[in-house]
Amino acid sequence: MHPPPLAAAMDFSQNSLFGYMEDLQELTIIERPVRRSLKTPEEIERLTVDEDLSDIERAVYLLSAGQDIQGTSVIANLPFLMRQNPAETLRRVLPKVREVLHVAGVEIQLTAAVSFLTILQEESVSIHTYAHSFLQVILLHLEHRDTGVSNAWLETLLSVIEVLPKETLRHEILNPLVSKAQLSQTVQSRLVSCKILGKLTNKFDAHTIKREILPLVKSLCQDVEYEVRSCMCRQLENIAQGVGTELTKSVVLPELIELSRDEGSSVRLAAFETLVNLLDIFDTDDRSQTILPLVKSFCEKSFKADESILISLSFHLGKLCHGLYGIFTPDQHLRFLEFYKKLCTLGLQEENGHNENQIPPQILEQEKKYISVRKNCAYNFPAMTVFVDPKNFHMELYSTFFCLCHDPEVPVRYTIAICFYEVSKLLNSGVYLIHKELITLLQDESLEVLDALIDHLPEILELMSTGGESSVQENKLSSLPDLIPALTAAEQRAAASLKWRTHEKLLQKYACLPQIISSDQIYYRFLQRMFAIMMTNNVLPVQKAASRTLCVFLRYNRKQEQRHEVIQKLIEQLGQGKSYWNRLRFLDTCEFIIEIFSKSFFCKYFFLPAIELTHDPVANVRMKLCYLLPKVKSTLKIPADKLLLQQLEMCVRKLLCQEKDKDVLAIVKRTVLELDRMEMSMDAFQKKFYEKDLLDQEKEREELLLLEMEQLEKEKQQNDGKPMSDKTFEKKRRDTKTPTTLPKSIPISVPGPSSGTPSTSKEIKKSKLIRSQSFNNQAFHAKYGNLDKCASSKSSAATYTPPVSAKTSMISLTDDSFRTRNANNAPTSFSPNIPLPSTSRGTGNSADPKSSGSKDAQPRKATLKSRKSNP
Repeated sequence: MHPPPLAAAMDFSQNSLFGYMEDLQELTIIERPVRRSLKTPEEIERLTVDEDLSDIERAVYLLSAGQDIQGTSVIANLPFLMRQNPAETLRRVLPKVREVLHVAGVEIQLTAAVSFLTILQEESVSIHTYAHSFLQVILLHLEHRDTGVSNAWLETLLSVIEVLPKETLRHEILNPLVSKAQLSQTVQSRLVSCKILGKLTNKFDAHTIKREILPLVKSLCQDVEYEVRSCMCRQLENIAQGVGTELTKSVVLPELIELSRDEGSSVRLAAFETLVNLLDIFDTDDRSQTILPLVKSFCEKSFKADESILISLSFHLGKLCHGLYGIFTPDQHLRFLEFYKKLCTLGLQEENGHNENQIPPQILEQEKKYISVRKNCAYNFPAMTVFVDPKNFHMELYSTFFCLCHDPEVPVRYTIAICFYEVSKLLNSGVYLIHKELITLLQDESLEVLDALIDHLPEILELMSTGGESSVQENKLSSLPDLIPALTAAEQRAAASLKWRTHEKLLQKYACLPQIISSDQIYYRFLQRMFAIMMTNNVLPVQKAASRTLCVFLRYNRKQEQRHEVIQKLIEQLGQGKSYWNRLRFLDTCEFIIEIFSKSFFCKYFFLPAIELTHDPVANVRMKLCYLLPKVKSTLKIPADKLLLQQLEMCVRKLLCQEKDKDVLAIVKRTVLELDRMEMSMDAFQKKFYEKDLLDQEKEREELLLLEMEQLEKEKQQNDGKPMSDKTFEKKRRDTKTPTTLPKSIPISVPGPSSGTPSTSKEIKKSKLIRSQSFNNQAFHAKYGNLDKCASSKSSAATYTPPVSAKTSMISLTDDSFRTRNANNAPTSFSPNIPLPSTSRGTGNSADPKSSGSKDAQPRKATLKSRKSNP
């Protein structure tokens, strides 16, 4: 290998030297902050303050001799000083602040404006004192040469005007404003005067406004600078609200008409927006004879003007059509509708497929404005639906709605997704017209669109399923086969992205599905997916959302065999899983079970697997269980659950005696104290627990009726010789829809098989079937999210009824309630041959926690058994 030639290694040409110099400059820029951050001893000495000084003395010293950064700190701390010692702050600190502000830079000015506003909002001093001490400082800096500083002081002054008395406003602000609004003053001064006049109007009576304020308003509306005219025009809305209807018609409206014909486009735009905002003030004659011609002329000229006018027009078009709705002729109505449709497709006809790098910058800027126009049209779509009447939606607006849902730009589709629920409500029985658009937005490639749509997904799906009417005779979602694939695909896209909050929200909204689709569809298409998320997802909020939704699916599942398998899988794969993370999620699931199901359900199937985790080898699991133990104890009722209470106390004692982890032991001790303070719920109703007991009794009764319902349906199918399809069942459920409150025709006490009544009687079976159908309607159509709110509605029952007896509860829940599925028909993901751990209230024996797993015990469980057998 030969070394490079000397000329190539050392190029001293002019271009090369400039390149070396630029590299050196970049290095100096990188190193400069490091050198600046090092303070010399002299600088440190100047920045050092005596620690013995009080806050007031330190503030005065830093404002007098400190550096700018120290003065900024003092001014930012001014509200605190006012709270501590207002008298001394006003006497000693505020004069120094005034001196500093005369020569201060932008940062100190902005900080002072914010501090003065904070002092006003905190009411540290009286209004009179504030006006005397601070008002002149604010007025002095209103016309600062920096626009940002001037606006900051103006915002503070406008807030001060709200609370100042009339006399102070007249002498300190209104009287000087007469000279400040003259043409001889600067443009900045006149702009400030416009905004102050708009604020002052609401503080004086009509006579004062007419005599002193309106002449200034007219003068500024005729100003030679278009900026001042535009600013004053935007304040006419506030002025009109202050002067009343008569003065608005005689003074404000003529000025608006003249400004709407102004040569400046920004002035015409301000006049148009102000007219739209004031439509409610004008009567029908003013709207039809004066405002409507102006609006028509403005719309006709908008396509020839700047695109910014189209943006504003498209944003206000819905409000404009609503305000002028009663005075449109059919021809005018059609013209405005066509104008709206044209705006909805603005820019789409010019798509040419060119690369963005080849498009001139001005064309790109124009396309961005067109996107804003279409986005505003999507925002106004519900208002335009009202404008055309929902009955005419299919003929007039469906094609436009289709275009907006398929728009190539995400902001447009995002906005129409937000409005989708409002459109669905307006269409009511015609909501089926936009089924396909719902599928389109669910399948949208952008997660932002999906996130906007799922905010109201339960309400949208309910409207779709009922057709917008409570008395509909058929589930119309049966005609929409693409819904379930779209929902599953949306969840998979959210899961594959990094936007876990969207995924979490979607899983939470899926809890509404029991009211929308059949139990079997949920079981085979969604429930298995919830298990997979709980087992494999790495985001804790997502796992918890999947867990809670799975519990809701289980709560409304109609088949005992499926419920059996779900419970079994929860216990085996989560509660007895090899991963401690899965066992933690099992405890989360137990918490949701306690919330959603009855106490007896939790005690029967989850109590023993939960407390078995007191022997878990991982400290985090034992710690989480300790936090859950008070809720676990709250599910017990005395004396029916006396044996379960003894097992719970035994586990807690073992933890207290054998726990070696100091953090877990500390939590155990706190939990023991909390458990000791808890009052046990009794089988009989107690006054202090009345609402909770009533809610739990309602949950338990629904669970019992769910079991009865399936048994009666099986008997009915055997007698009729043909099964009842899900479609037929859904139709019956919706035909017999009842409110979520308890039907008076259904008794609270539900007799079990051992009851003295002849259960084989046809009359009894018929009454049970009617009762079951009523419950099925009630339980499945209940709005998701009402589980937590049921207590308030249940507590308003007219008569007191005794609770279900422990004996009845035990018999009803254990009477062949969870039969295992035939091994040939069971899914491969389940092992149905393994019995579930269960405890029955009122029984003398309880299940051994060691037998609550599979026959082929996992290594972790074997370890636990050995620990139990060898204490």
